[in-house]
Amino acid sequence: MGEKHVSQARLIFVAALAAAGLAVAAAPTAQAASAAPNATPRTTLEQETTDGLDGPHPPRWPEYVNGGAWPTSHVQGVVVDDENGFVYWSFTQMLVKTDLEGNVVGTVEGITGHLGDIDLNPRDGRVYGSLEYKAEEAFYIAIVDVSRVDRVGMDAETDGVLTTVHLDEVVEDFTADMNGDGVFDGDTGDTEDHRYGCSGIDGVSFGPSFGARQDSRQKLMVAYGVYANTERTDNDHQVVLEYDVRNWERYERPLSEAEPHRSGPGRVDDKFFLYTGNTTYGVQNLEYDRHTGNWMLAVYPGTKAEFPNYSLFMVDGGERPRRGEIVGQPEYERGRLLSLLPQGQHDEASGVWGWDFDASYGLESLGDGYYYGAEGRSVPGEDGSLQEGEVHLYRWTGQPPAPFERVAETGGAV
Repeated sequence: MGEKHVSQARLIFVAALAAAGLAVAAAPTAQAASAAPNATPRTTLEQETTDGLDGPHPPRWPEYVNGGAWPTSHVQGVVVDDENGFVYWSFTQMLVKTDLEGNVVGTVEGITGHLGDIDLNPRDGRVYGSLEYKAEEAFYIAIVDVSRVDRVGMDAETDGVLTTVHLDEVVEDFTADMNGDGVFDGDTGDTEDHRYGCSGIDGVSFGPSFGARQDSRQKLMVAYGVYANTERTDNDHQVVLEYDVRNWERYERPLSEAEPHRSGPGRVDDKFFLYTGNTTYGVQNLEYDRHTGNWMLAVYPGTKAEFPNYSLFMVDGGERPRRGEIVGQPEYERGRLLSLLPQGQHDEASGVWGWDFDASYGLESLGDGYYYGAEGRSVPGEDGSLQEGEVHLYRWTGQPPAPFERVAETGGAV
């Protein structure tokens, strides 16, 4: 089709969308297209898609997938292997592998710690997830070779599909004796201990370094859990660690719950702080959003009255971290500060931006402005209650207070 006919067709299409109240971006010029690889990533919520139109493409994912019901705690994370057509589910004591129709392919069981948020490493095709053993003061990234998960009931310790890497940085902050009495108070938020209010780790996601180009090297970001405590002022940041995992094979060890190992990097590659106000157990799900180039943080809302206590925050992925004061600490401290994207709801008193959307059980960016949001519930089973998990398809609108709309509710094609 000639350029003139393409332009005429586009004008007709634009007019039709305008009549429906939809906005269309101008077509990119040849010069702009050639410069795109070296451009700073766009971080507005109206990021242009590959066909030159603002907004998402028609979805190519099921509007609903059920992950089954299991004798565990609730679903805690979900990730889609789009290339191979699988969904991986964290049910806190087990990992479940299904296809996109919800048929169970296999499970990895026998985990007594807390398996949290999970993500797929695009470099090696394995699933990485946070794994906590607070009583043993051991915090790991669990790495699952999901290509070998092919039956129900695989054992996390003995079937050779799961390895772990220990994170010393988390232990140091979790066990910090902040009041100097020589006693670590353990797994409780009702204490002055735990640096930054650290309760461990939960949210994990792969993506470019904060402020870097979207096509740059993928790093593993690991977000702290943070205890709820309204009497402290040093727990009002979300804390995110950055790791380059390309050489982590040297640290990987099989999981041994009887003898927790301490093999892992001696230091963190970078450490960031995001001022949101205190939350209840910190970042439950961390997700890099390929559509906007930003980072989403889903939390259980906090309880401090001086903050808006949103349930979803977004880091401006195009804004480079800046050095500044980590406010509220017992002693003056500086660190690498992240910036909230200035969209959504805004609380002028605290300066915090965010949305109200419950993605604490799982949030997956699918691309093209579509996402899976997880839900979970207790259901009856033959031998007692079970925990069921499912995901529903959403598209991004960015409209406050809730920035997503469910595709099935808007009549979207699936």
